[in-house]
Amino acid sequence: MFVCSLLQYGFINTCLKSLVVEKYGEETWEKLRLQAGVQDSFLTFEVYKDEITMQLVDKACKVLGVPADIVLREFGEYFFEFCKRSGYDHMLRTLGGNLYEFIENLDALHSYLSLSYQEMNAPSFRVEKNEDGSMHLHYYSDRRGLCHIVPGIIGAAALDFFNIEISMKIVNQTEEEERTGKKEHIVFLVTQTPLFPCKERKEFSSSSQCLDLEKVKNANGDRGNSVCPVKKSHWKTLRGIITLGRGKLLRGFDPVYPKSLWIDTKTFCNGLPFHMVFDKELKVKQAGVSIQKIVPGIQTMGICLDQYFRIIHPEVPFTISSIQKFINSQFVFQTRREMMPESWKERPMLELRGQMMWMESLQCMLYLCSPLLRTLHELEERQMHIADIAPHDVTRDLILLNQQRLAEMELSNQLERKKEELRILSKHLEEEKKKTEALLYAMLPQHVANQLKEGKRVEAGEFKECTILFSDVVTFTNICAQCEPIQIVLMLNSMYLRFDRLTTVHDVYKVETIGDAYMVVGGVPVPVPTHAERVANFALGMIMAAKGVQNPVSGNPIQIRVGIHTGPVLAGVVGEKMPRYCLFGDTVNIASRMESHGVPSKIHLSSSAYQCLKYKNFEITERGEIEVKGKGKMHTYFLIRNKSATENEIMGRPMKDLDSGNESVQSFPEGKTETIPSSHQPGRVNSTHIFLLEQMNVNAIQLNVLLCSSSSYSDSTKEGPDPNYCNEVC
Repeated sequence: MFVCSLLQYGFINTCLKSLVVEKYGEETWEKLRLQAGVQDSFLTFEVYKDEITMQLVDKACKVLGVPADIVLREFGEYFFEFCKRSGYDHMLRTLGGNLYEFIENLDALHSYLSLSYQEMNAPSFRVEKNEDGSMHLHYYSDRRGLCHIVPGIIGAAALDFFNIEISMKIVNQTEEEERTGKKEHIVFLVTQTPLFPCKERKEFSSSSQCLDLEKVKNANGDRGNSVCPVKKSHWKTLRGIITLGRGKLLRGFDPVYPKSLWIDTKTFCNGLPFHMVFDKELKVKQAGVSIQKIVPGIQTMGICLDQYFRIIHPEVPFTISSIQKFINSQFVFQTRREMMPESWKERPMLELRGQMMWMESLQCMLYLCSPLLRTLHELEERQMHIADIAPHDVTRDLILLNQQRLAEMELSNQLERKKEELRILSKHLEEEKKKTEALLYAMLPQHVANQLKEGKRVEAGEFKECTILFSDVVTFTNICAQCEPIQIVLMLNSMYLRFDRLTTVHDVYKVETIGDAYMVVGGVPVPVPTHAERVANFALGMIMAAKGVQNPVSGNPIQIRVGIHTGPVLAGVVGEKMPRYCLFGDTVNIASRMESHGVPSKIHLSSSAYQCLKYKNFEITERGEIEVKGKGKMHTYFLIRNKSATENEIMGRPMKDLDSGNESVQSFPEGKTETIPSSHQPGRVNSTHIFLLEQMNVNAIQLNVLLCSSSSYSDSTKEGPDPNYCNEVC
């Protein structure tokens, strides 16, 4: 079938993709195409290398674990259905009234398709009837290994068009050495089995007046679409005979020939300007006037035809025996350049297309042909005119219609290219959309971000219980005073990258970073009963992670303080430009106080946080009562370790990196309790801003200016955080 002829075009690869996606899923196609190293989509009229299709078929066999012959046969069956859906079913259906005629005219179909698909490389078909009703199908192709597609397509066409099942068996497989290009020659034995609809099958088996199957087949001309005879009355039979034959019972058709040919030689050669008659020795006996005009040497009768022409299709030796073997095929001749006049050698060679007819009485071959021209441009290149073609020759109409067809194909091709460009742009847009959403979700809770994207108003929500954590770097102000700004940026970035990863490990929400201050919350925006345990484990991980961050002044690991408090908050989105998800309430203030009154490398707990954790397998020590600015005396505690989790589990390290199984006893040395000024100063640079600046390739000088200007707002004399600021933290 023409699957082999269109193999170079994207139509075939698109069909193969559709088959894999439809039967095996999108994931299988993606895996297959990646292994084959080909693109995801193909343009219908674009020419691609044969290797792409062959590679796809080869990888399909390996990925699906199916032999090549089964894959190709299944592809052939699917290709037939794909062609029907693409609008080619009417063209295929009209090739013949039975399977023999259908196969016999496949070469004619390929010849027609070559008008539009000029790069197609079509196979050749030859069919022979056998006495037992079977057929021998000869398939010639210079593409090896694709012969199993043919049974799939022929079988699907036979079942759909003629209601017959066929079996095709390879009886001979050779390489035609004598043929040009050494084409593969496969001989299939085709046997047919007619099918009956269920109703007809029952009537056929139950009726005593039905004929046997062989008689029915013979009565219907072996069309494979037999119908059981129904007994008619005498008058109906008589009326049918009279109506059909006008009084004569017609059994067949016998043509009538005149005793002599009523056309003179001159009229014949002018009326059929493109024809040639040659004998067994290929000597030209007669030629039409247009061929004589195009090939002047033909005017010398008796010359050998193969001196001036070569056979392009089918690719057979230029002998009478080879031509007779393919007598039902369309033959394409091409003029030989070396035999053309010197002034014509720059022109493209003319091709003739037509049929061969053997005249037994004259022992000569008649070649009735027409110039093979696809467009007006090709007509002009050969310095020919429409007038050179006989008015009755449909080549005139084909040239004009195909000119329009090619224009439509070019328009369709452009639309496909635009469609592919839009698909790629859409894919890139989707990727950018995902990046944008990832950045948005990093700044706002997902459900809040989705509401804002839809243009909805986000109402503030009250959370009756959540756990808030604050942390900061000990002596951060002194570090800033003694270091270059870029060193501060690198230190904070290293620390926050570790902390951000821990938020994912322990599923807590990062609210804000301001300079060295880091704030997270558990139980907001999604309420969970384990909010205190999550934040406690996150805090333990922070202490461990901080040991991997170097102090740029001393070269030792940095020290952080952590404060945790549990209580109610109100949360909502503030602002339209750069909206922020903010927490409001005294719980925020107390959590900040726990951090600012904490101890280096310690996790400071309020009494409410202690109540949530005391029965949760955590080791906690009592600190006692301390004076808290703005709150008076408060009873507080220190979180030491999680007794049931290892260090690797707290840090969320991969299983392959786990130690031998010993639990990590994370304890922190008791140190001197001291109150360090808070770092919640509004002039500090947000780490999110730093990250964005890095993504924007802001250079070191710009960062220096930025950080120097921000550090000028630091107030080292301030004992603790501003209560008004801590009461509303975004």
